[in-house]
Amino acid sequence: MTIPKTIAVIGAGTMGPGIAATLSRCGSNVRLNDVDGAVLERSKAATELASQVLGRLDAPEAPGGSVSFELDLEKACAGADLVIEAVPEKLALKREIFARFEQAVAADTVLATNTSGIPISDIAAELAHPERVIGMHWSNPPHLIPMIEVVPGEKTSAAVVEQLVATIKAFGFEPVVEKEVPGFVENRILYAILRECVSLVERGVVTQADMDTAVKWGIGYKLAVIGPMRLLDMAGLDIYQSVASYLNRDLCNDAEVASLVTDKTAAGKLGMKSLGGMYDYADQDDVNANRARIVAGLVAVRKTLSAL
Repeated sequence: MTIPKTIAVIGAGTMGPGIAATLSRCGSNVRLNDVDGAVLERSKAATELASQVLGRLDAPEAPGGSVSFELDLEKACAGADLVIEAVPEKLALKREIFARFEQAVAADTVLATNTSGIPISDIAAELAHPERVIGMHWSNPPHLIPMIEVVPGEKTSAAVVEQLVATIKAFGFEPVVEKEVPGFVENRILYAILRECVSLVERGVVTQADMDTAVKWGIGYKLAVIGPMRLLDMAGLDIYQSVASYLNRDLCNDAEVASLVTDKTAAGKLGMKSLGGMYDYADQDDVNANRARIVAGLVAVRKTLSAL
């Protein structure tokens, strides 16, 4: 399977630039679209920055790739072999856009959504050809995390699943094929971890900084190399059964979001974007420095893991 020659990425906000940079480096002509001209203009710098990071990764580069920026959705989609939707997580909006896709593309064009949790079947429910709609959930930052969740809907054809899996493998990422469940696999695991982390910090068991250290080195370091199912084999299923038999009952199972989060959100402390959340940031330069350290760490870890 070769990389699609022309790919439309619809939505130039958080994920679009990284997706576009990744695919263009593999030789595709990518058309990045957004309804907001200011967002589209800002995405030019974000796409270039993502391209530079891919260069630091020594990611494979094929000739002929490019990224163009298009305000008109229909023009962006015209002649595309693959369309990737990455707009805000609103079902009505996604349904509206996918209806426009059907009118703008060829009959055999795969229509993928980067939704992080909305059921694919719901997005495709009102379409004439739901069999070509599929979930293609990239992790953030998309150019740095080489894993993509492939989530077929109830009516997605097996051929479309096979085609998307082959495409993802062709540009060097790892496809993970899943069934539809709320949040998909990655976010379900992540949010289960985050719920327990927030609970322990809220209860005063551990500070924010020590929590980050415990997870980074005590959990993340191992799981980055081993994976949870292999870790069970290494530890021994009998050991897991023994510990889980008493510990599971004590783990946080709150259905509501912790007040540690909701109180900060109500106060406008949203994280890096507002210069304060779980941590405080002196200014935008401080935020940029933190982001740069994170990117550098992700680059270094990916290089190491790719060599294993």
